[in-house]
Amino acid sequence: MSRDFRLGVSIVIYKHSYQMLEPLIQAVLGMTCETRLYLIDNSPEANLEKELPQHPNIHFWFTGKNLGYGRAHNLSMLKTIQWANYHLVVNPDILFDIASLQKMLAFLEQHPNIGLLMPKVLYGNGEIQYLCKLFPTPFDLIMRRFIPVFLKNKLQNRLNQYELKHKNYEAQMEVPNLSGCFMLLRVEVLKIVGLFDEQFFMYLEDTDLSRRINMQFQTIYFPEVSIIHQYEKGSYKSLKLLKYHVVSAFRYFNKYGWFFDTVRTTINKRMLA
Repeated sequence: MSRDFRLGVSIVIYKHSYQMLEPLIQAVLGMTCETRLYLIDNSPEANLEKELPQHPNIHFWFTGKNLGYGRAHNLSMLKTIQWANYHLVVNPDILFDIASLQKMLAFLEQHPNIGLLMPKVLYGNGEIQYLCKLFPTPFDLIMRRFIPVFLKNKLQNRLNQYELKHKNYEAQMEVPNLSGCFMLLRVEVLKIVGLFDEQFFMYLEDTDLSRRINMQFQTIYFPEVSIIHQYEKGSYKSLKLLKYHVVSAFRYFNKYGWFFDTVRTTINKRMLA
């Protein structure tokens, strides 16, 4: 890695304890390059601040209200673009080792046209999470969330196609829509395409950013390393989160087109070819 290599990392927190976050925080602080960890706390009370260790590389914000996912990450990304080469957006329920992140950063250093990199993502039991996706159509999102299981089984081929399950998840590939649980971003690209669109309070802000990057740079799935994502599918358990998901879907399709989206049509066809 280059001597002037610099990394910003942001984690958006909501009612998380330090015990829940400690493995992730320690992994970030163990990086050998210059690293700043931004913790943005959207919780109603600043309880976490009392538990955090004193460390010069930890920068803590208590927002006093729930700003949403993208807007909260943007607070740190606005800082990162002033000094860093790369920025990592990472969920608080992610586990990774330092060597994996260093390998991803070294790969980005060698490939300047890559704007976004995502590793292989596993459940805690070692099963793969299919987080490489096409650009969604309204039917794709309705099918995944609302269609009953007995009907969804009949549409499994369509769901598999959306999640690119016909692709080799053991091979590196360019994917237009990568998950926001772990987004390793090139700062110079963010200066060109912009940060998260804050009209998305939660959900689909990652699809939107991935799409904007993919229009000008490469967005790459990198299975040479893997991470653990303790994924809980919150919108399947909470009516409030489901509401956020539905609102974000409306905003996404209002932005790019419900049924006539030439970019979606062209790129999805290329991925399925």
